[in-house]
Amino acid sequence: MDRSTRGAVWIALFGLFQLILCGSVRGSPGVARECCAVPGQAVRRIVLVHGIYNSGRYMGNMKRLLQSHGWAVYAVSLKPDDASISFEAMAAQLDAFIRANIPGDAKFDLVGFSMGGLVCRYYIQKLRGYERVRRFVTLSTPNHGTIWAWLSGRAGVKEMRPGSELLRELNADDSRLAPLDYTSIYTPLDLTIIPPVSSRMSIARNIVSWVPLHALMVWMPGPLRAVEQALE
Repeated sequence: MDRSTRGAVWIALFGLFQLILCGSVRGSPGVARECCAVPGQAVRRIVLVHGIYNSGRYMGNMKRLLQSHGWAVYAVSLKPDDASISFEAMAAQLDAFIRANIPGDAKFDLVGFSMGGLVCRYYIQKLRGYERVRRFVTLSTPNHGTIWAWLSGRAGVKEMRPGSELLRELNADDSRLAPLDYTSIYTPLDLTIIPPVSSRMSIARNIVSWVPLHALMVWMPGPLRAVEQALE
């Protein structure tokens, strides 16, 4: 078994572990358009972007929490979900989703989990998303890479390797993020993003949430409250 194959097996096992942990997730994948906004108030729009081996359905708990505030919440489902395509291709999907669901003159907030945070960053920094995004929140995003990414040769996974060309470009041009209200939430106990401090960004409000597993960052009360407060 060569290195690339071993890497694919390891990533598949991590994905399966996440699915087992969150097998009780309920809800529909893709777009969530429910809105309970107060009459006369402007609609507050939030777009959620999932991580590897996930879909919009995985963000369901967060979606329901934010909708309870009367916000209009949209959850994209990237395809394929295994990082076998580049971040450029994934960000293009996010861009198309936003153009199809949010009026062109409307501002919105963006929340990305794990790999989804890098998809958001590519959209903001390289596809001019900084012109529309107001608040930006990431949860356990490998902003400086994760050593697990060395175990696979998939296009998107290779771009999550520490020191990859993509990460060097994004981090060298992080001034695009400076005008945004940017919050990075992470857990020091993360065994998927290694080292966990890879999630920290010098221009972000970095918040520690002591969650025992990477996969639970979008489900446990601590990080969910942190997201809620960051968006408020």
